[in-house]
Amino acid sequence: MIKKWVWFIIAMVISFVPGIFGVFFTPHGASNVWYNGLIKSGLTPPGWVFSVAWTILYILLGVALYLIIVTVRRGINKFNSYVLFGTQLVLNGLWSFMFFGAHLPGFSLLILLALFIVSVWMAREFFAINRPAAYLVIPYLLWMMFAFYMNAYIALMN
Repeated sequence: MIKKWVWFIIAMVISFVPGIFGVFFTPHGASNVWYNGLIKSGLTPPGWVFSVAWTILYILLGVALYLIIVTVRRGINKFNSYVLFGTQLVLNGLWSFMFFGAHLPGFSLLILLALFIVSVWMAREFFAINRPAAYLVIPYLLWMMFAFYMNAYIALMN
């Protein structure tokens, strides 16, 4: 039997995978020249805000996943929750690659839309298992709406 603290660590590590993957594509070197040359919304925050926001969001997602893992209820199938969590991780990492790595803001916008839909679906699945876990996904959804705006602005203005 795996202890709860081990599940917590596993959930945290899993939740940070897209962030770790995304570090390889965040603006620096040639990518920084591309990103800095883009016309961005006046609402785009300074770079450090993204690091802080994503750290908080990955922690919240990790805690949400942990709550799903440790919640024991009869008749509850968690398979869909795990598949949706994994799907949002893949889409999150894919967005970083397509936007910062491949420099495709239009395609990235479509990925972000898919990510938002999957994450709403995931939150609904979480709600049936553990309501606080679903509530922890809300800041992620709000940030994605803001990210969609910023990405759409870049896609339309460049």
